[in-house]
Amino acid sequence: MLQRSLVISLCLIVIPVIRGDEPRTLTPAQTREAFLKLLDRPKVSADAKEAAPAKETDGLITEHLSIATEKKADGTIERLPILIVRPAKSGKCPAMIVLHGTGGNKEGQRSWLIDFAKRGITGIAIDARYHGERSGGAKGSAAYVAAIGKAWQAPRESMEHPFYYDTVWDLWRLVDYLETRGDLDPKRIGMLGISMGGIQTWLAASVDERVAVAAPLIGVQSFRWSLENEKWQGRANTIKAAHELAARELKEPMVNQKVCRELWNKVIPGILNEFDCPKMLTLLAGRPTIITNGDKDGNCPIEGARIAFRSAEEAFAKANASDKLRIMVGENVGHTITAEHRQAVIEFCDKWLKK
Repeated sequence: MLQRSLVISLCLIVIPVIRGDEPRTLTPAQTREAFLKLLDRPKVSADAKEAAPAKETDGLITEHLSIATEKKADGTIERLPILIVRPAKSGKCPAMIVLHGTGGNKEGQRSWLIDFAKRGITGIAIDARYHGERSGGAKGSAAYVAAIGKAWQAPRESMEHPFYYDTVWDLWRLVDYLETRGDLDPKRIGMLGISMGGIQTWLAASVDERVAVAAPLIGVQSFRWSLENEKWQGRANTIKAAHELAARELKEPMVNQKVCRELWNKVIPGILNEFDCPKMLTLLAGRPTIITNGDKDGNCPIEGARIAFRSAEEAFAKANASDKLRIMVGENVGHTITAEHRQAVIEFCDKWLKK
């Protein structure tokens, strides 16, 4: 009876956190466990398969492969396509995972992978859910937006979470696989993401301490601040059709604050409270982290981003690790990465992955 009461009590604590958007206060450890529990599902063997023979060019080896990450309810196996560019030299190298933005794909990150590989760091890119090889032939973000709309319409107990969360699960399983490779140092794995990939980076890396270096680029923000201050438009427009579908079904004349609140609470539960960026960044305290934003970025309004910056700065200071946090904000810069920021990110990751 005592055990049953404890289980019921825990459910009463966790469920509002992951489904509502009212303010909650969990400790960092509780936040981590709640997020891991929210995304948890049965693990499957990686079953790595080569998609094409490895090729060497100019001292760099390129690999195309895939791994299994999930067995779905219908029995199909979800596979994660991977592109790797690594130094031809032998020995265990550091690794850097590089994540694309909405509508992108792993091939679009090849220049980042090459830049890291030339520095002796293995570069790794993936296709996020419903992108690239996982789009079913659709172009850009069409399959992704359609999947989010389908998730909005599905019952909670059987829905997918294509809006960030399912790819975060894939990233954790990717790290599992990387740990098994004899050519990589499992203690020196970094993660870098751009835009959507930047959000996936602070979500995935924050709770996975195996990620030694994190670089969320043009993705740091506060979803809650954007919603409460009518600055949700940029984020909503990245998946506009899904928001328009929700508006119609909610009988709203257009996409508005109510529509965003309802859609986000269902398809990315918790993003408006305990899993919002200001809270998740605190879980990175002590691990080298570099953040880039633009002060004119409509997708990541700078006012909300500054809330996340302050949260990270306080947490890193408390951990006596302020030297491991670098925040760069481009003046009069929109939703883009400047050449200066790109170079700084590469040098920062190179420095800390080789320490």
